[in-house]
Amino acid sequence: MVVYNEFLIIACSYKYLFKNRGGKVLKNNWKDKFKFNAVQTLAIGFALVILLGGILLSLPICSQDGSATSFIDSVFTSTTAVCVTGLVTVDTGTHWNYIGKTIIMILIQVGGLGFMSFATLLAILIGKKITLKDRLVMQEAMNTFNIQGLVKMVRYIMVFTFSVEGLGALLYSTQFIPSFGIAKGIYYSIFHSVSAFCNAGIDLFGEFRSLTIYNDNAVIILTTAALIIIGGLGFAVWIEIYNFKGIKKLSFHTKMVLTITLILLTAGALLMFIFEFNNPGTMKEMNLKDKLLNSFFASVTPRTAGFNSISTADMTAAGKLLTIILMFIGGSSGSTAGGIKTTTFGVLVFTLISTIKGREDTEVFRRRISKETVYKSFAIFSIALALVLSVTMILSVTEISQPFEYLLYEATSAFGTVGLTLGLTPKLSIIGKVVIILTMYCGRVGPLTVAVALTKAKKKPNYKYPEDKILVG
Repeated sequence: MVVYNEFLIIACSYKYLFKNRGGKVLKNNWKDKFKFNAVQTLAIGFALVILLGGILLSLPICSQDGSATSFIDSVFTSTTAVCVTGLVTVDTGTHWNYIGKTIIMILIQVGGLGFMSFATLLAILIGKKITLKDRLVMQEAMNTFNIQGLVKMVRYIMVFTFSVEGLGALLYSTQFIPSFGIAKGIYYSIFHSVSAFCNAGIDLFGEFRSLTIYNDNAVIILTTAALIIIGGLGFAVWIEIYNFKGIKKLSFHTKMVLTITLILLTAGALLMFIFEFNNPGTMKEMNLKDKLLNSFFASVTPRTAGFNSISTADMTAAGKLLTIILMFIGGSSGSTAGGIKTTTFGVLVFTLISTIKGREDTEVFRRRISKETVYKSFAIFSIALALVLSVTMILSVTEISQPFEYLLYEATSAFGTVGLTLGLTPKLSIIGKVVIILTMYCGRVGPLTVAVALTKAKKKPNYKYPEDKILVG
């Protein structure tokens, strides 16, 4: 009897697992449970690239002294490279040998352009067909409106990227070759061109000095600034600029990006000039030309490159706060930059203006922005702000001896994938490093993307609840 009951239990379990529909036994394929949508594929892909980079960098062949690097520092470096951030716990210039530095440069390039771009390029080279699912993931990675012309766009992105980086390396070489010699000068030129264009902000000069040793060199500062701006505008914008046929022919997106970028660069440079003009720790001893040059660069680099030509720790409180704001905003959608993006910031600002004017819709350039876009912008802003504040709160517990402004600065820099620091990064505890790693990952993939990837998709309901009133403000 016992055997018979056990048999019934097994039979019922089998029937439950392999349901009979229409007379056919259908196997419940375990693969169906692990089917990922485009957003989840993108999030997992970045995580796998980071993990692979961390494993490679932990090997003894990557360090200067031939010893293995701790796994947490290796993953941190891999994350900061793939997420094109620039925060480092070990000095890039002195800790890693050329094998390690080359791996970091490759990770920066893959992270800046997106692993899907390289996967698509590889598929094109070997003649593999680009499926619809591949195109959907590419659309999510590049943040485009539709999937048409994506493969052609990937080709354009690759040619454009390598051309701009090549030109940047050529300009750098005029300064680095005389200083470091031919071989080292060329390598430094290529590395820093890739790092600047991809908005990574990782340098090889050692001792965490970044570009402070070149704050009077207009060629290096302006070349770096130009690469940062070009990489931060977005590839879709540059396609329109390349095919420029008049301002009226530009898309609404491109007009918004260029307008917000110009406003932020101009206002940021002017305010930074005012805040740091008489600061003995930054610009007081500089001549007027260098003050203007470094004020402009201090406005460019928080969005979101991470290079610095003046001491960030010695900036005035106003200068640090301005930098935090610029880091939070970041670059433009579909670019190598991070942050909430210029277009998101623009939608928020113009929604505020339209609300004050009593307009029912958000209006700009004689166009109306859809409520769906407005809601998405507020969602991105809210999630990003909550993330930065949460990380700051966690760091205030794990990094007890550090000032609050250092913690907020670090959290914002990690989220915005900027890489600027007040000197806290090398001092982080293990928990602090893990928190910053996760923050950089969320900042690069996108806070809304991560939230969607972790949430099970649900069908939109075909009903609406009755509208009611509530007092606000």
